[in-house]
Amino acid sequence: MNITKEQIDELNAVVKVAINKDDYEERVNKILNDYRKQANIPGFRKGQVPLGLIKKQYGRAVLVDEVNKLLQDNLNKYLTEEKLDVLGNPLPKQQDDFDWESDEFAFEFELGLAPNFEVELKTKKPVVQYKIVADKKMVEEQVDRIKKQYGKLLAKDLVEKGFEVTGTFANEEEEIENKATIELDKLKSKKAIDALVGKKVGDIATLKTKGLFKEDYMLLGALGINHEKGQKLDVEVTLTIEEINERQPAELNQELFDKLYGKDKITSEKELKEKIKEDSEKQFEQQSDQKLLNDVTEKLIETTSFDLPSEFLKKWIQISGEKVLSEDEAKDEFERSEKGLRYQLIEGKIIKEHDLQVQLEELKEFAKGFIKSQMAQYGHMDPQEEELENIANRVLGNQDEVKRLSEQLMSQKLLNLYKEKANLKTKEVTYDNFVKEVYQ
Repeated sequence: MNITKEQIDELNAVVKVAINKDDYEERVNKILNDYRKQANIPGFRKGQVPLGLIKKQYGRAVLVDEVNKLLQDNLNKYLTEEKLDVLGNPLPKQQDDFDWESDEFAFEFELGLAPNFEVELKTKKPVVQYKIVADKKMVEEQVDRIKKQYGKLLAKDLVEKGFEVTGTFANEEEEIENKATIELDKLKSKKAIDALVGKKVGDIATLKTKGLFKEDYMLLGALGINHEKGQKLDVEVTLTIEEINERQPAELNQELFDKLYGKDKITSEKELKEKIKEDSEKQFEQQSDQKLLNDVTEKLIETTSFDLPSEFLKKWIQISGEKVLSEDEAKDEFERSEKGLRYQLIEGKIIKEHDLQVQLEELKEFAKGFIKSQMAQYGHMDPQEEELENIANRVLGNQDEVKRLSEQLMSQKLLNLYKEKANLKTKEVTYDNFVKEVYQ
């Protein structure tokens, strides 16, 4: 067997593979002899079928199968040994005069090669790194939510502003019948508030769904409907009142502090507010980090210039999917995926140049941290190390989870690298301003 490479240009090459009879004959004959031993053909005893008859029946299929295996194995080995960084897969060139009756075969494959380029992390124009702060207004709102959440419910006879009303929403035509609790403070419609104030248990109020709540998503929970239905719903619903309550805010005392954070971890309102601010800003870091990662990615794609073997990639896209695409479809798909491909190449080069690796032990520690944060969401604030170890081992026994966590850990390593090496400009903003600026 002989394999040679013809370089067309920097991004394209053709690999030629010559296979002769000595490369495949022994293997083909062995398989045909095995077939002969097992063949059941009328008129011949088992194992006594003439080899010529076996060759006539199975020879071509076995030959094609073995040559293709030989071809694939040696082509992959050649690409690895020659350290050829190919994009997509080798594409076999069409050979109209190919003859399986011959003893020698010649195959040609087109290769699309990855470009050579340099990545400069420290770009001329800085990337904004947002530092989201919890301002006084946000902290006070969170304190008020805590006081409400842990406060007492006092039953009332008549509805007043600021009260909570529990009842059943109904509209027969829209098939709505759902029991829910609403806060009058969360209502946007003044007409709705007026319709409820003064009502008692057993009374029925008629409310318009359009513009009922300050936040649209609250309508979905109140009526028990999905987002799609909620978007276009503009009807009247009845609310049959079953309970009227006033929520008396909890006192900010040591009993509440201990309930929130554990015994004597917080001992004053000032410490509570500091803790709320600290925890909120820690949560905001995830959003600002994701924004930074996205922005650095965009900047690197914008500033790192290189060519791709575009025509080869379009041909590869055309035939590599579940169904063969037309030339126009393949072109459109290439244009959609080009940006992602460019960043894959950039990211791969960064990972290689900075020797970023995911080791098993650090992956396990990363998994434990992820598990611990999930458990905290359900109130399990201090899990034992043995418990975390057992859960992490189960999670890492699933290859899909290993892949997902490995990608997340590598993203974290890249983010840390960008924070250290990239040209960043810190901008301090409140959460509201961050949302307005980033998601407007």
